[in-house]
Amino acid sequence: MKTIGLIGGMSWESTVPYYRQINETIKARLGGLHSAQLVLYSVDFHAIERLQHAGEWDAAGAILADAARAIERAGAQFVVLCTNTMHKVASAIEAAVKIPLFHIADATGAEVWATGVESVGLIATRFTMEQAFYRERLEQKFGLRVLTPEAADREIVHRVIYDELCLGKIRDESRSEYRRIMAALVERGAQAVILGCTEIMLLVGPGDCSVPTFDTTAIHARKAAEFALA
Repeated sequence: MKTIGLIGGMSWESTVPYYRQINETIKARLGGLHSAQLVLYSVDFHAIERLQHAGEWDAAGAILADAARAIERAGAQFVVLCTNTMHKVASAIEAAVKIPLFHIADATGAEVWATGVESVGLIATRFTMEQAFYRERLEQKFGLRVLTPEAADREIVHRVIYDELCLGKIRDESRSEYRRIMAALVERGAQAVILGCTEIMLLVGPGDCSVPTFDTTAIHARKAAEFALA
């Protein structure tokens, strides 16, 4: 079994499911008392969030590159970045270490592609929805047509993530808004919806949308565990 290196804390609310789901997958595959070999480096999200909203992506990337070096020194054999948005600085992490980065968009894109879906909605942070680093990877590597909400709805999705979900606040009004926003994506032609922020599954899931949803946290964690066993 390979040793997994997790970079978490962005937010810690969504890092907890990674640890649980990775270990559940290992136990299901190996049985008995087996669990994952892993190293966890959890960052202070306050600092990362400030840099995100200030547009200081190079500085944020430097913090995560240092985290990757630390888990490599601790014996990790590949990196799992427990967040969608910070894959914007994937290249900084990859340049800092010799071990591979197990990219969340690749894990998710492969899962979507395998179902035959061609057009997919994406709800995530504003950075992930509006910038090219995530959408273009899905489009270019997996041939997917990626739809995002209208501008006002992108702001709602983004605000709920940072002001509520990252703080562990689950509100019925926000769930209703997310359901409405996902329904609008379906009306525009989305055959499925990617829950493209690792906190979103705390609020909505398969029962909240008329088409299949893809939980990036669950997909990334499960495929990381499978990669560790490969």
